[in-house]
Amino acid sequence: MSRRRGTLALCAAALCAAALLPVTGCERQPPARGFTVAYEEPAAADRGSARALRERRVVESAATELNGYLDLPYEVTLLGRSCAGEGSGYDPGARLIELCYEDLTEQRELFETAGRRPAEEEAAAVMTETVFHEAGHALADALDLRFDADRAEEDAADAFAALMLIREGPPGERTLLTAARAYELAAAHPDPDPGPDPGPDEHAPPAARAAAHLCRLHAASPARHPAAPTAQPCPDTWTRALTPLLRRPHRGSA
Repeated sequence: MSRRRGTLALCAAALCAAALLPVTGCERQPPARGFTVAYEEPAAADRGSARALRERRVVESAATELNGYLDLPYEVTLLGRSCAGEGSGYDPGARLIELCYEDLTEQRELFETAGRRPAEEEAAAVMTETVFHEAGHALADALDLRFDADRAEEDAADAFAALMLIREGPPGERTLLTAARAYELAAAHPDPDPGPDPGPDEHAPPAARAAAHLCRLHAASPARHPAAPTAQPCPDTWTRALTPLLRRPHRGSA
């Protein structure tokens, strides 16, 4: 029995036994809101990455940022788990964001292959961007946004991840730069074994995702990021759509 159901049962028993006594602890609690964090036990191969994810408090820190900036109308769970190769994602029916321990392993190996050892900080930075990306899907669901294609929603989720990181100023910008670097490395070193029939990828190609993040960094702070990767300005329609859920203004500055 859940804690809430147990409380309601005790309240009902108390009211039957002493109907004339005032009961203050049995008032109905408001529904949970915002992003909450949970973890499942990892598969044996994922134990190291699961431990690193929890010790670095990657998900908890991201949840704090999300809840500080956004007024989500209901609860969405950020769940660390072993995903058996399926990859992180958002389940709108369950209002659940699955964050795969394997993703941390893959990002660490990606940077180590490129000569960065150890690559724990880089892997954690990319996972932070992943949390915000999946939260972008959750917000699109909360706002009941409609997109003309799956790619458009993925691009919007990338833009939201960039927004959340850029709002943090230089520390968040460094995280976003690391995520852009991960996309560049993924473009240069594609997975030689994508698994059986992975199907079409709804995301933009990794090189395009890297360029888009770098473009957003340049647009947010030309002084710190003077080299724009593209001549086209970054669209801001996604940030305007999010305005009803934002709690605090943008903190980044040039």
